[in-house]
Amino acid sequence: MSATDVSAKDVKALRDRTGAGMMDCKKALTEAEGDLDKAIEILRVKQGKKIQDLGERLATEGTVQAYVHAGAKVGVLIEVDCNTDFVANNEDFVGFARDIAMQIAASPTVAYVSREDVPAEVREAESRVYEQEAAEKPENIRQKIVDGKLDSWLQTIVLLEQEMHNPKFEGKTVQQLRDELTAKTGENVVIRRFTRFAVGQ
Repeated sequence: MSATDVSAKDVKALRDRTGAGMMDCKKALTEAEGDLDKAIEILRVKQGKKIQDLGERLATEGTVQAYVHAGAKVGVLIEVDCNTDFVANNEDFVGFARDIAMQIAASPTVAYVSREDVPAEVREAESRVYEQEAAEKPENIRQKIVDGKLDSWLQTIVLLEQEMHNPKFEGKTVQQLRDELTAKTGENVVIRRFTRFAVGQ
């Protein structure tokens, strides 16, 4: 089974059950030939304690946090969900939501939670720009250049791939912090959505 045969629906189901990253889920499903339970096993072997089978438990509890930057020119609203109200009221969970809201406030280019959320037409439009830029390069390396630039661009607009600005997080990404919180709480931590407000934008 190739990675292209793996459906987005299956990837989402595996992510919901394990809290693992999109690419890891895709690889595990490809290796498991689409078998969800086998894919969970593969993830657990490869990623150890970080991965747990959270079952069909949906992230229906959570918190909405707000952050307004000093000077009141930039503000963020974020919703982070989990499985139980016990964790939703937990200090670490609420603190995580607040830290991510601050990160978004400091990251004007961030527009989507994950790569899956970036619409195909937006990706394609960006690809076309890079294709034109690479048009004069040798044909055998053009696609590599386009893919590399597209990957770099996605890293600037996708929240989970952002390195935390606050030095206390030692350069960890939002995804790494989310995975750590998932492992610590044993619950499915989901950054559901966010909105960044900036005066004049």
